[in-house]
Amino acid sequence: MQGSSSKPVRLASLRKGTKAAVVHLDESGIATTLPPGELERRLIEMGLVEGARVEVMHEGFPSRDPIAVRVNEHTVALRRAEAGAILVMPHP
Repeated sequence: MQGSSSKPVRLASLRKGTKAAVVHLDESGIATTLPPGELERRLIEMGLVEGARVEVMHEGFPSRDPIAVRVNEHTVALRRAEAGAILVMPHP
């Protein structure tokens, strides 16, 4: 990714093949039926913690939802809405 910004972006905005590192979880502003804090807890249980290496492996068709994300050594599926709670720093 040439000229990538030094600002974190939401995992939901990344395209297939993009690699990044998790920098923060922020569920504020994310539409969910879960009680406050529950989405963050679930993401942490999936290994989406600060410093985790991620790569978008697959995007659903036709709406690019859900996405498959490799997290360190395993793969998880996330809705784009959930992935919006994960702030990452893309790798060049």
